[in-house]
Amino acid sequence: MGVKAALPKFELRLYTAALFGAILWAASWIFEVSSEQTNRKAFKESVKPGWHYFGRRMDAADFEWVMWFTTFRSHILFALSGHVIFAKICSMLSPKRRSFIYMVYGLSAVFVSMGWTYVTLVLSHCIILYSVALGKRKWLCFVAGLTSLATFKMEPMVSWQSGFMTGSFQLQDILFYGGCGFSIMRCMSFALENCEKEDGNYSFMDLLKYNFYLPFFYFGPIMTFDRFHAQANNTDLTRKQWEMWNIRTQALWHLGAILVVDILFHFLYILTIPSDMKLLKQLSDWSLAGLAYSNLVYDWVKAAVMFGVINTVSRLDHLDPPQPPKCITMLYVFAETHFDRGINDWLCKYVYDYLGKNHDQIFRELLATVCTFVVTTLWLGPCEIVYIWSFCNCFGLNFELWVAKFFSVRPFSSIEGTLSEAMSRRIRGVFNAANFWCIILFNVLALNSLEFAKLVAKRLLVKGFPLSTLSVLFVTYCGVQLVKERERRLALEEEAAAALQKEKAE
Repeated sequence: MGVKAALPKFELRLYTAALFGAILWAASWIFEVSSEQTNRKAFKESVKPGWHYFGRRMDAADFEWVMWFTTFRSHILFALSGHVIFAKICSMLSPKRRSFIYMVYGLSAVFVSMGWTYVTLVLSHCIILYSVALGKRKWLCFVAGLTSLATFKMEPMVSWQSGFMTGSFQLQDILFYGGCGFSIMRCMSFALENCEKEDGNYSFMDLLKYNFYLPFFYFGPIMTFDRFHAQANNTDLTRKQWEMWNIRTQALWHLGAILVVDILFHFLYILTIPSDMKLLKQLSDWSLAGLAYSNLVYDWVKAAVMFGVINTVSRLDHLDPPQPPKCITMLYVFAETHFDRGINDWLCKYVYDYLGKNHDQIFRELLATVCTFVVTTLWLGPCEIVYIWSFCNCFGLNFELWVAKFFSVRPFSSIEGTLSEAMSRRIRGVFNAANFWCIILFNVLALNSLEFAKLVAKRLLVKGFPLSTLSVLFVTYCGVQLVKERERRLALEEEAAAALQKEKAE
């Protein structure tokens, strides 16, 4: 049935009330635990002094967030602000050479922050992969690229290469692995795009301009080479109407999100509590469900804000970077699940869509998903928890296709044909709600721990059955229907806009 199937307004209001009531109920349990258990031994390492005038301490369990917005925010802001000012001045003086100017500033910043040995190491990998790209063999580019990536993800090569680094500061490991990993992925994109180029080859300077664009260098996101090359060499720097307004609005939204997360970290210790298994066993089923859900929402907010800050800078450079990841609340299918839009776009273009084609054949889809998650596993770093995460998500992605194929044949297809569109939407919503919790459980094991995911699954599916199981499923079903309603309205708006555009053309 179509996405435009509508439900009665009173039904949607009921779903809204049930969803927000459940979220507030679960949040109250988490707030109570956070307030009463502040002095636990397990909390000492991750719960740090916060707003002393409110008598609240802060959840500081996520090093990445603390690094970006507390400890090293001045360093990061200084580097990005320098790029914006330098790039703006030089772009005004010589817009045709702005991509070269971005590279000079980025290479200089990397040299100053990490030293000449690090720059030499990155350049050596760039030279190797550029040489392979000249052969214009995709399979060879993949082999060389994945081998280079493996040298930064697996022993003993990773220790050998990191041994070239001299000096020691707190951010060194983060910058080392981040810059090298993203550089390899960018070099692979360059090599694969060079294979598609019919006349001649891209130059080595094109690769350096692409790789050493500072806002993307250490932390991503990844723009595929074809998009970056076209946008960075575009000499028409005219802004679209309301473009600067949208950039300012997005910057303010990111600032607001940072403040909201900072406030919530003083009242809800959603990252620290899952690390204390003794405490978790004492919590209610609703608290555990709320913790699992809130951890994934937080990871989405973190990715949206961190990539959003970088994207704001790149938009000032007249680039169109990858969009932030889709909110976990809006997801109920594995096919749309991702936390890094840049990596997702890279994998879809060069692996998943390339092998899966239309994604409607079972065996072709299985091959595409297996290959995609093999590359993803190497990107994340091979280890037990990553293997489990990859297997679960690969299975979930294929299982969706198997179920869709199964219910598309008779008698199921004919039965659905006899139902109203609204009833079909409700039935699909039940399956989507169950799928939503599979997505949460399969991903929370990587964000927190396998033990936490197993505990949540056991409490919701075994010990909490049927009351906790059905109540959580019903609340999730309410959320799924609200998401479907939003999708329905967007589809109607797009259809109206397309019709208006057609009338103007005629």
